[in-house]
Amino acid sequence: MKSVFIVFNQAFTSRVEYMLDQLGVRGFTFFEQVQGRGSVAGEPHRGTHTWPEMNSAVITVVEDDKVDDLLQTVRKLDARNTEVGVRAFVWNIEQTV
Repeated sequence: MKSVFIVFNQAFTSRVEYMLDQLGVRGFTFFEQVQGRGSVAGEPHRGTHTWPEMNSAVITVVEDDKVDDLLQTVRKLDARNTEVGVRAFVWNIEQTV
């Protein structure tokens, strides 16, 4: 199993939820009001007067065979509007209870 952590501009919230539904990803944890800055060319998202935008994030644990489809869909979403931004990170899950 893999954990996929997706960080995205709040403008993408409904699209990310739709993406998870379409891929059959039922379980996830949603984080609102996530602050940060992209590692390449991203502007800060801090919820301040100077940097008013904010991010959200979702973490989910999926079977290995769903990861490629999920990442491909994230790439497509990011390509639609590179100024808004979405990133996904994947790591192994050793055990769950």
